[in-house]
Amino acid sequence: MAKGHRSQIKRERNANKDTRPSAKLSFARIPEQKACFVFDAIRGKNLDEALGILTYNPRYASSVIKKLVLSAVANAENNNGMNRSNLYIAECSVGKGPIMKRIQPRAQGRAYRIQKRMCHLNVVLDER
Repeated sequence: MAKGHRSQIKRERNANKDTRPSAKLSFARIPEQKACFVFDAIRGKNLDEALGILTYNPRYASSVIKKLVLSAVANAENNNGMNRSNLYIAECSVGKGPIMKRIQPRAQGRAYRIQKRMCHLNVVLDER
């Protein structure tokens, strides 16, 4: 059982909230594995270096992740008053999303299952 009243539990949970600027994209039409390749390339990098990598990366996921990083930068500047030149990618994570199941007709009346995967993207910035 939980300790204390539910209002106490909520108060404690909200007190430990992370104040770093972040951006989240749910239900992105990118497979989780393909988004991980791009996130591994930018994790821990300075903001300018990460944006350069995302700009010239040929993968489709890089264009989506670039928009997400720019959104996190806007959150850092407007909500937290941080300086853009000091920011770096502190954390970036990918979570599994739902799978859309489609059917591909094949020969002799058969059908193959096509799985169109989605993911949830999360980027957290921090100052050096």
